[in-house]
Amino acid sequence: MLSYRDIRVRYSQTWLGMLWALINPLISMFLLYVVFGVVVKADTQGVPAMLFIIAGLCAWNYFSRVVGEAGSSLLSAQSLVKKVYFPRLVIPLSKALSALVDMLVVLILLVIMLIWFKVPLSLQALMIFPFILLTVLTGFACGIWVAALSIRYRDFTHIVPLFLRMGMFLSPIAYGANLAPEKYRWLFLFNPLTGIMEGYRWSLFNTFLDPAAVIISVSMTLLLLVTGAWYFLRIEKYIADII
Repeated sequence: MLSYRDIRVRYSQTWLGMLWALINPLISMFLLYVVFGVVVKADTQGVPAMLFIIAGLCAWNYFSRVVGEAGSSLLSAQSLVKKVYFPRLVIPLSKALSALVDMLVVLILLVIMLIWFKVPLSLQALMIFPFILLTVLTGFACGIWVAALSIRYRDFTHIVPLFLRMGMFLSPIAYGANLAPEKYRWLFLFNPLTGIMEGYRWSLFNTFLDPAAVIISVSMTLLLLVTGAWYFLRIEKYIADII
């Protein structure tokens, strides 16, 4: 019900309604295409630049929405938190579920573009589903950390949007991870989205995929999920008092 409310409120009283879920990724795709596909001309390993970018945006759009909304989720629901007892973890979880609608729209856009560019697919394309699941887990894992920290330290409501703006360019959305300088590549791989985005492209376009990137993404996601849940549940009983 919380997820349904979020979806309904997000697009209520707008002229275009649910079309905004399509317009936002389209604008992001064209902006990144102009910067990295036209100006910088980043290597896309033989994949059309727009297809390369939209595959990366599938993961980034979901992640940024969940993390961005999770930070203020408990603060905006403080009237509910103070009046009714329920597992507080439900609130950031509802953000992860409602963001699936936007992710589905981007995936549909990706399928349309695959048909438009006449990209042949093999059974390897089915491997995209584990990476979609990993995207959801990564978004939720980071979301509960941000939600918990934002309760104690309100600065995170200002820090998170800044990090998300930086992360859009530090994540391999419009360029491959292989473009990172060799001596800094190990740092680049510690971004949990790196292995996920590379995995999307490997599944669909058979581009190069560094197994180390996937292993690090899975390890980082599990670590963030376990520690985030532990920290959130630890402070859960104090949330109503802190708010």
